[in-house]
Amino acid sequence: MRTNIRATNALRTHEGAMAHPVNTEQALRRSVLSCLLFEKEFYEDGVEISARIKALAESLPPEIVAALAVEARTVMHLRHVPLLLLEVLSRTAAGRTDALVARTIAQVIARADEMAEFLAIYTAGGDRRAATAGHGRQFTAQVMRGLDLALRKFDAYQLAKYDRAGKVKLRDVFRIVRPKPEDDARAAFFKAAKDGALPAPDTWEVALSSGAETKREVFERLLTGDKLGYLALLRNLRNMAEAGVDRDLVTDKIALRKGAARVLPFRYVAAARAAPQFEPAIDRALLAAIGEMSKFGGKTAILVDVSGSMNEKLSAKSDLTRMDAAAALAAILPGDDVRLFSFSNHVIEVPARRGMAGIDAILRSQGHQGTYLGRAVAYMNGLGADRLVAITDEQSHDTVPPPEMKYAYMINVASNRNGVGYGRWTHIDGFSENVLRFMHAHEADD
Repeated sequence: MRTNIRATNALRTHEGAMAHPVNTEQALRRSVLSCLLFEKEFYEDGVEISARIKALAESLPPEIVAALAVEARTVMHLRHVPLLLLEVLSRTAAGRTDALVARTIAQVIARADEMAEFLAIYTAGGDRRAATAGHGRQFTAQVMRGLDLALRKFDAYQLAKYDRAGKVKLRDVFRIVRPKPEDDARAAFFKAAKDGALPAPDTWEVALSSGAETKREVFERLLTGDKLGYLALLRNLRNMAEAGVDRDLVTDKIALRKGAARVLPFRYVAAARAAPQFEPAIDRALLAAIGEMSKFGGKTAILVDVSGSMNEKLSAKSDLTRMDAAAALAAILPGDDVRLFSFSNHVIEVPARRGMAGIDAILRSQGHQGTYLGRAVAYMNGLGADRLVAITDEQSHDTVPPPEMKYAYMINVASNRNGVGYGRWTHIDGFSENVLRFMHAHEADD
């Protein structure tokens, strides 16, 4: 065997550039905070990503895993990957005498159906294949206590609305947790929930299935009564347009943005594509959200990855891509002196527009081919900007030079194992608008 050979760095991106070594917590964060659980990405299979998340989480202190689960749900607005972290936490912290597991479960579960979804992941040991094969495990006292705390957050409407068919149902949650009622009224409520006898919720699905009202009447009644959540509003704009719902009523509710705090920026893109007749109102709502953010001072350069790998769908059921998520984030970054660029095989400057116009400018700027991030960063270094914000999946063909700006942010919008955005970069994982708030906090601290 030859020994006189040149050493090579085993850490590389999927496209061949040298990756930066990271510690276990950083590796877990980059796999979690842009992850739609079990969904395939361009370079990695969803099952592979979930297995890596489990292995990394199992090797970290439970306090770190608990904090990341809460962050993923409450800050990055992810729904399913925090539940996988809860499953790992329930095992690694099983012998603890404090209430870390119970407290974290109660914090993470924010919607009634997430109790059943967590139990499905828990009984399968976090294995998607086992989740469909019916494997199970015993429930610890802390898991049941956490579910008990979570269950008590929801009223009859919320429980009935999310009592859905699945491997684990709402009645299974009650059967496992066995919550103790405080009084007779609570006992009657718990019994009705367990028996599936709660009053039917006044949702558009239930109202339409009854046949008592037309689709237009249903939507107009729910909109007038503020009974349609903002995400449900955006997702049903096409249905409303086809049903002839009063246009002014719809645009007024879009403008109000009631309940929009947990709606990720790319959801506006999906809504505008599904119902282009409402795009002006959607754009005004998106711009209003920007107006509520503090502006960044100085000169800002934004660099958005539009390479082929970024054109992968966010999920099997979605028409949106990680490129859409990146462009939406770039188009809401507030500042008075901003230059906007895309990169793939080339670096292209695009008009620094805000809202839907900015998103379109980014997506149409060039072909979606190679990922020459190194070349792009080298170009950015010559601009004299105070701040560089690169939004990418970090899978570069070429070596990425260190940034020369006072502030340099690498925002990772994918879950790939290795990346390049460390060292002099301030590395951020996720595609929520809260990454912008983190940048403000970072500069304020500095």
